[in-house]
Formats: sequence, structure tokens, C-alpha cells
Amino acid sequence: MPSSIQAFFKHDAASGVVLILAAIVAMIMANTPLNGLYNGLLAIPVTVAFGNFEIAKPLILWVNDGLMAIFFFLVGLEIKREILGGNLSSPAQITLPAVAAIAGIVFPALIYVWFNSDDPVAIAGWAIPSATDIAFAVGVFTIFGKFLPLSLKLFLLSVAIFDDIGAIVIIALFYSQDLSTVSLAVAVSGLIVLFLLNRFNVRTQGIYILVGVVVWAAVLKSGVHATLAGFALALFIPLKLKNTDGQPMLEHLEHKLHSWVAFFVLPIFAFANAGVSLIGATMDNIFNPITLGIAAGLFIGKQVGIFGVCWLTVKSGLAKLPEKATWAQLYGVTLLCGIGFTMSLFIGTLAFEEQPLEYQVSVKVGVLIGSILSAFIGAFILAKTGQQGTQPKQLIE
Repeated sequence: MPSSIQAFFKHDAASGVVLILAAIVAMIMANTPLNGLYNGLLAIPVTVAFGNFEIAKPLILWVNDGLMAIFFFLVGLEIKREILGGNLSSPAQITLPAVAAIAGIVFPALIYVWFNSDDPVAIAGWAIPSATDIAFAVGVFTIFGKFLPLSLKLFLLSVAIFDDIGAIVIIALFYSQDLSTVSLAVAVSGLIVLFLLNRFNVRTQGIYILVGVVVWAAVLKSGVHATLAGFALALFIPLKLKNTDGQPMLEHLEHKLHSWVAFFVLPIFAFANAGVSLIGATMDNIFNPITLGIAAGLFIGKQVGIFGVCWLTVKSGLAKLPEKATWAQLYGVTLLCGIGFTMSLFIGTLAFEEQPLEYQVSVKVGVLIGSILSAFIGAFILAKTGQQGTQPKQLIE
């Protein structure tokens, strides 16, 4: 492979570019004569059976319930590493991004509720604009913020990590239903086994993954969303214990999964969920309270909530601005937090899973509008406020 192509795929921005391309392809297929092929592909039935145990779902649900569990597993690994020994390991490091992330969850949700408070069905989507797509946001920052202080990138990563924690909690509390006691008991038993494997320093990665698959299947059948199994598994992966190959287990798994998630899992999810058919749609169909609530929540709620709370926190002396950063640069970063895309689309599929297709259309249009506005204006501000001549530093992976 030519060195230029290798460099592209090692670049932080590459995953964001691939996500954009996957979404564009989905939009093209959904709005052309390829629409039938696109929908037919996502509806392909896939069945996995083991004895009397069977999981039968269309392909799109295998993507949303299966591949996204791998994404949440990687998120869990990153969160555990950062909290135990990284950028989130001390109070001084986490105060500003923590309060920023909370505001970035609450304010967009309030705006969405304001638009949809009179609709008992639409109100279920309140959490959709509260999510930040870490891959997209960091990708845009890397392209347009290369002359900005490294501290701003660390701030953005930290806010996105706390945001992911919030999304996981929201999914667990508000988007799980019809709980099965037996399946939950199997899942809890699996987690106990994972705890014992960790406690007794078992070094074989395959055993952790095998038990993790059992936990995932049990959680899938339990009524709790299956992606949470991926996050739970990550919490039991040893941080410092070396595997049978002599490498720290958590770091090794994180390194191996990063490219697969960035260039396969998330693009496949984007392709499967971003295909919004606008054929025959009217302005009333598209610009309804759900769409407006999501778009305004992402574009207005994120920046107002995060920047406003950061200003109050810094002015009160509870935290400091990221090192060598200006308020204008921080504002540009808060705009990037309004790029919801993957996570917002995912929560949207959960919020309106039982509703007619037009609800998902509204979700996708709202997410696209809010994310595109946040990305373009955020990129413009970062490019304008960049410190020319500052040599970018490589973020330690």
C-alpha cells in the first residue's frame, strides 16, 4: 500500500472522512432507484442458533445490536484507561470537561422537550440531541484545529468520554424494556465470572471475550439493550495484567480494535442508519417538532450549555481554561460537540423503535442538520482562531 494511503488511514481525521462517505452513499442509495436494493439489504434475515437458543434478526438489527456492542466495548476500554491512569485520573483534570459534558447533555434535552412537550410519543426522543460523535468531532478538530493547543483536543476528548458515559447510563435507564429475569441472571452470572477471571489474573484474552459473548447474548434476550454488555465487558478487562503474548491486555485490545471500529463498525452503522429517503416528502413531513428539536438541541443546546457552563466554572475559579487556549478557540470546540451523528442516530433507533418509519426520518434529518451546522461553523471558527506557527503535538495513544 502506498505510504500516502497508509498515512491517511493512520490519521485521526480519516475515520471521520470514512463516516461521511458512508453516510453519503446511504443517502444516495435511499433517494435513487437503488432504494429497493438498500432497504432489501438491511432487511436480510440473519439467524444464529445454538441448540434451542436462537437469535433471529434482520441485518440492520445485527448492526445496531451487535456491531455497536463492539463500539461500546472499545469506549469502555478507553474510559477505564483514562480514569485509572490517563487524562481523567485527577480532579483537576476532570472538573471542566465533566461539568461541560453534563451541560452538553442537559441543555439539548431541554430544548428538545420544549419543542415536543405536548406529544407523548415524540417526547421519548429527548436524549437524541444529547450525544456527541467522538469520531466526527475529533476528525474535524484534527483537520481544522492543527494549529490549536493540544490541551483543546484533550478537552474535546474528555467531554466526549463523559458524554459517552452519560449516553450509556441513559440507554440503561430509559431505553431498556420487557426485562427477562432469567436472561438477566445469566448476564449477571457472566459478569461474576469476568470478575473472577480478573481477580485471579487470568491472562488468556480469549476467555474474557468468550464469556463476554455469552453476556452479550443474555443481555440481548433480557430486554436491556445489548450494547451495554460491550461496555460492561470492558470494565473487567485488566489494565496492567499482561496477556499470554506479554502485552498489557487492555492496551492490546484497545489498539487492535481501534482501526476496526473506526473504519468498519462505525461506517457500517452510518451506512445502515443514515439512509433517509426524501422521495415524496414535504416540508411539513421534514420540518416537524422532532426534527427541529433535534437540530436545535445539537446546534444551539450543545454550544450554549457547554460554553456557558465553562465560562461560569472558569470565572468562579473552580477550573481553568485549557492551557494556552482562548475563549474563542474554546467556543469553536463547543460547537464541535454538537456533531451528534452516530450516537444520536443510535439513540434515535431506540427511542422510536416501535413507531412508524416517519419518526426515524425525522430523527435522521434533524441529526444531519444539527451535526452539519455544528461541524461547518465549528470548523470555520477553529480555522480562524488557530495560532499560526504553533507546531502540533502528537497525542499519545
